[in-house]
This record gives sequence, C-alpha cells and structure tokens, in this order.
Amino acid sequence: MIEEGKPLFLQIAEAIEDSILDGSLAEEGQAPSTNELAAFYHINPATAAKGVNMLTDKGVLHKRRGIGMFVSAGARDLLLTERRTAFAERYLDPLLAEARTLGLDAADLAALLKERAAASDH
Repeated sequence: MIEEGKPLFLQIAEAIEDSILDGSLAEEGQAPSTNELAAFYHINPATAAKGVNMLTDKGVLHKRRGIGMFVSAGARDLLLTERRTAFAERYLDPLLAEARTLGLDAADLAALLKERAAASDH
C-alpha cells in the first residue's frame, strides 16, 4: 500500500475513499479509527489522523461524539463526481487538445476508443 514519494496521509485518505467507492465501506457505516489505521499501516497515529481529517473536511466522513468516524450520506456520489472531474482534467482535456491538433472530431475519437477497447479485450 505504501507508495514512495506520495505523502502517507494522502495514501490513507485515498485508501478510505477507494473502500467507499468499491462498497466495502458503506455510507453511514463506521470508518476505521486513526489508531486502527496507524496499527494496520504501521504509521504514526497523527499521520493517519491527518488523512481522516482531510476526508472530514471534504464531508466524506463525520464524527459521532463518543462513537467514532462514519461515512457521510452522499459520500460515494461526492467521490465519484470528484474523481470523474479529475479524470477528465488529467486525461480527457489533453486528449481533446491533441485530437484538435490532429483534426479529429468526437466521432473519430469515439471510433478510436471503440477500436482500442476491442483490441484490449483480446
């Protein structure tokens, strides 16, 4: 899980986000505590807390006093929207810019995508 060069707290936040997106952490379900995360990943609890706090600030997690951290209602949709936007900015915007340079339109791109998808399925 630990990636070199990427801050640990971001990796913790992304791991929790991935669990929400894949359904292993349900909305309104209890999230792992900072101590559980620290023990599992062998990191400082303050580092785990920083990742959890980041998700709390985004509205993905919320605290129930005396009980722990829970996944907020709507967290999955929020994360999907955020990741789709990031995907578009990282991959689609440069793709569209290059397509314009090559004189390709949306139909050309769709045909290329279908062609590549079919080739990767084999």
